[in-house]
Amino acid sequence: MRLTTLCYAENKGRWLMMHRVKKDADENAGKWIGLGGHMREDESPEECVRREVREEAGLELRDLRLRGIITFILPDWGNELTFLYTARAEEKELPDCAEGVLRWVPLEEVAELPLWEGDRIFLPLLRKRRDCFSLKLNYAPGGALLDYELTPEGE
Repeated sequence: MRLTTLCYAENKGRWLMMHRVKKDADENAGKWIGLGGHMREDESPEECVRREVREEAGLELRDLRLRGIITFILPDWGNELTFLYTARAEEKELPDCAEGVLRWVPLEEVAELPLWEGDRIFLPLLRKRRDCFSLKLNYAPGGALLDYELTPEGE
């Protein structure tokens, strides 16, 4: 199982997101996602997410907070355990990123973007809840969400 991180950095009611349109054979092609990536063997999840955001957007994170652990069951690409974070970041000119187009997206516009079906489950939780949750997302081959399990349940 791969270990990854994912962060939604906020500034002035917007999340920093990446439109994945630049890499060939990208499992996230065409989708909007937060920033993050694969953990190195010697990294903690916090070190990984800070490094990835620095590499992809040139930003330093403040108020980094673990918000969830997501287990992705992905028959097409292999299973993944993702540490989900929120943070704050200063607004600055965003660099050209090799993995996609970076943009500060107003929170109220996020749901209108092309997202993974599972993201539509956990992104509202980041806005509504303050706790740390565990979410298991079961995808079918081809990327359709089959079902999910959220712990603890609630709003």
